[in-house]
Amino acid sequence: MSDTHAETDVATTRLAFVRNDFLKSEAPPVREGGLGHWLKVNLFATPKDTILTILMALFLAWILPPLLNWAFFSAVWDGSNREACLGEGRGACWAFVDAKFAQFMYGRYPIGERWRVDLTAVLLVLALVPMAIPSVPYKKFNAIFLLVVFPIIAFILLTGQFGLRPVRTDLWGGLLVTLVVAIVGIVVSLPLGVLLALGRRSHLPFVKYASIVFIEFWRGVPLITILFMSSVMLPLFLPDGVTFDKLLRALVGVAFFASAYMAEVIRGGLQAIPKGQYEAADAMGLSYWQKMRLIILPQALTMVIPGIVNTFIGLFKDTSLVLIIGIFDLLGIVQLNFADPNWAAPQTAITGFAFAALVYFIFCFGMSKYSLYMERRLDTSHR
Repeated sequence: MSDTHAETDVATTRLAFVRNDFLKSEAPPVREGGLGHWLKVNLFATPKDTILTILMALFLAWILPPLLNWAFFSAVWDGSNREACLGEGRGACWAFVDAKFAQFMYGRYPIGERWRVDLTAVLLVLALVPMAIPSVPYKKFNAIFLLVVFPIIAFILLTGQFGLRPVRTDLWGGLLVTLVVAIVGIVVSLPLGVLLALGRRSHLPFVKYASIVFIEFWRGVPLITILFMSSVMLPLFLPDGVTFDKLLRALVGVAFFASAYMAEVIRGGLQAIPKGQYEAADAMGLSYWQKMRLIILPQALTMVIPGIVNTFIGLFKDTSLVLIIGIFDLLGIVQLNFADPNWAAPQTAITGFAFAALVYFIFCFGMSKYSLYMERRLDTSHR
């Protein structure tokens, strides 16, 4: 009986320890709050961090006052010509940006027809925002409208069909061209990149080597060369009387170029999937496309979200290269207006470049922050 009681006591003691450990694990961690704690942890945790924080503070104290003075306090906000921006101590010539703002947005698109560009932008926002918010329902219908219906409506509105006044693409410019090239490249490159990545890993020799040739060719040629070939060289190989729109040729070149880079990003995600996932899908009797759609691709795409968004951001900035074939995007139309003698002032050029940089930063930073949000939302790891 004594042995039995001893075993019971040992078991009871073990249960008590397990219970205490469980309660400790369930208890919320004690957090130290306050600004002082945050500063100590993030800025002054070690002597090295303290030195770097002090150096950065000194650098900001050196650069911020003159930058703020140039951009805001000494800047010229109103004016009708260069005279407003001339003079000693004048800062940024925002009056130039205000006077040319319409051209920066629309290029030489006819003034009376610019409502069509505005309507297209509104439809894009109305379709894109619900698609980007996970809690909004009816994602399938939203995707159909965004990827199928909206491009048709945008094409009709921007080019002029069904009774609307035709507008040639050589009149397009500014942010309109930048967004058209970037959006088309992004929308085409993602699905085409997925197909190319799957094709490169295919066991069918023709599919595999055709994908490899496509990817390596477009990755091995600079985008400037692709645009130059599409604009200058391609018409030389076409029959007499056959031609394609210059902007259309640029869109095809940019889309193929981005697809090749996207394929390699996605292929990295496919290679990171454990072999057991493929075997488990095969054991369930799933077909190849079911396996990819339901098991492999969702995991692979989640892993490479940073790489995908990085490709999108690079593509958005590379749209400025279309200037070499005579298409005036945002940066191109800004540079074109530097030649206006009515606004020839020392601060005009740097102000125009600052405005273009701000626009690029807003779009690129927005894509970056949204990708971080999606990473956090799709993160299934156990920390």
